[in-house]
Amino acid sequence: MQSKTKSADYRRALAQFATGVTVVTTRGLDGSPIGLTVNSFNSVSLEPPLVLWSLALKASSLAAFESCSHYAINVLSERQLGVAQRFATHGADRFGPDDWRAGPFDLPLLEGCVATLVATNRSRYREGDHVILVGEVVRYDVRGGVPLVFHDGRYIASAVEEPLPDALKTPWR
Repeated sequence: MQSKTKSADYRRALAQFATGVTVVTTRGLDGSPIGLTVNSFNSVSLEPPLVLWSLALKASSLAAFESCSHYAINVLSERQLGVAQRFATHGADRFGPDDWRAGPFDLPLLEGCVATLVATNRSRYREGDHVILVGEVVRYDVRGGVPLVFHDGRYIASAVEEPLPDALKTPWR
């Protein structure tokens, strides 16, 4: 076991934890759609329904996400590898004309996701080189399907799929 954290070794150790892949979206200060690929998403609490994710302090979208009232967490499906890559690419034209729509609170919502959660921008905590954003989920939509997963520096799709029971497939709540 390493006692010192070398940046590359530390990143490699963290990469062993498989995560889902999301695109978090909001509106910029000028009203334009903004979004980025995020795999630091996690549930915090069921009552109240809280989630968190983190954003680098050097991110160009930092001001928009710190000041917005709401944002959407779009949980990507296995068929959305291109979406994940596009929203992770600096300077890319991220919002194509046919793959998103305006949803609650005029938030940009991506089409084809396995789930979408809309959250109020409840709390922000600056830690290290990131800000941790905590949101309270006020609306959600679950379509189910096979999620896109990120592990060890690469995207993968789940090898095992359990169908989502109909009772859990919900329209917007």
